Amino acid sequence: MAAALELIPTTETADATPADSIEASDLGIDAHTDIEVLCLCALLWAPAEAAARTVAALETADFERPIHRELFAVIARLVSSGVPHDPTMVAAELERTGELAGHHGAERSRYLANITTRGADHIAVDHYARTVVSQAYRRSFRAVAESLAQAAEKLPEDQLYEHMCVLGRRQRAATQRLNHLRGAGQ
Repeated sequence: MAAALELIPTTETADATPADSIEASDLGIDAHTDIEVLCLCALLWAPAEAAARTVAALETADFERPIHRELFAVIARLVSSGVPHDPTMVAAELERTGELAGHHGAERSRYLANITTRGADHIAVDHYARTVVSQAYRRSFRAVAESLAQAAEKLPEDQLYEHMCVLGRRQRAATQRLNHLRGAGQ
């Protein structure tokens, strides 16, 4: 199958953090209602056990905004290492890795401070995580539709069906993941 039509990111691509992960649109969001912000806030304040459960349930690619993916990756790394994952330790990790340097570092620091003070209840971290996955699930269907439309225009006919099957298997796995996170019957 042709690799040129890969609109749905593979694991390697989805987990890669872009060099400049802060976008202008990141700074204009309503952080009081953005579920990704609330999830990250709750995760920062969650006890170690709840944080480990959440980190295991989420993937970096579940977050739409690059800055959210970046902060989740740092938090997940700290949680997985058994290091405290509170805002101070996240900032220390960003500083240690040079991510707080320069203009973008100052923006990153402000963004972390904004997320930290959103007031999300850590008790709801599981609910926030499921909603983040749910939103990622819906986005994945839009990406599949775009990929199928592109395939219809550009792929040879003998590759169309297999391309659709590959995408369908990915969506089935995403459906199973979401159902597993929600629990049976939800």
